[in-house]
Parts: sequence; structure tokens; C-alpha cells
Amino acid sequence: MANHRIVEIPASKLKKRITEILYDKGYILKYKFEEDTKQGLIKIALKYDPQTKIPAITDLQRISRPGLRQYSKPADFKRIKNGLGVAIISTSKGVMTDKEAKTQNVGGEVVCFIY
Repeated sequence: MANHRIVEIPASKLKKRITEILYDKGYILKYKFEEDTKQGLIKIALKYDPQTKIPAITDLQRISRPGLRQYSKPADFKRIKNGLGVAIISTSKGVMTDKEAKTQNVGGEVVCFIY
């Protein structure tokens, strides 16, 4: 197996759902939820291009912050990197991508952009 880097982060419901979305969209190789500690841990194997060794995630921008929340309606969702990127939206129906939120016609808090 090619070299890949493992990242460990403290778990939360939001981080678990974001990890699942990144896996479904092909941005990460694999992940594992561990419940060892009180809070739990997420282990993520990052994905790289086999030939060029360029990471699948080239940029991740946090949009909404505790001091400045950013909300958006489905009609206001913009394409991320001409459709190559993904926006993660926290809606009343759960955390989902911008495309899923637009399909279900729900707006919400824009968590981050991933390219």
C-alpha cells in the first residue's frame, strides 16, 4: 500500500459526520472512530495521488466561526471551484454537502469549503 498519513482528532458528532462526507466524496482514504477516551477519537488516513503525491484535499477553508456564524439559503449556494469543491452545510436535517442541501431545499450554517 502506498504511503499515507494518519491524522488523529478528538471526536464530536459534527466531526464524525464531516469525516463520513469526506470519505463518501473521495477526499480521504479511510477512517476509524475509536471510543477509547471519554470524548472519543477519529483516525483519518489522508488520500494522495499515487503518481504525483499531491493530497486529495488541497485546501480547506473554515467559513462559519463561533464569533461570526455564516448562514445561507439554498438559492444562495455558489459552486465551489467550478463544481470541483464541496461546501459542508449544517442544516436542520443534519450535516450535508451543499448539493444535498440544495436538492432537499434546506439552508443552514456554512461550516467549510473543501477543494
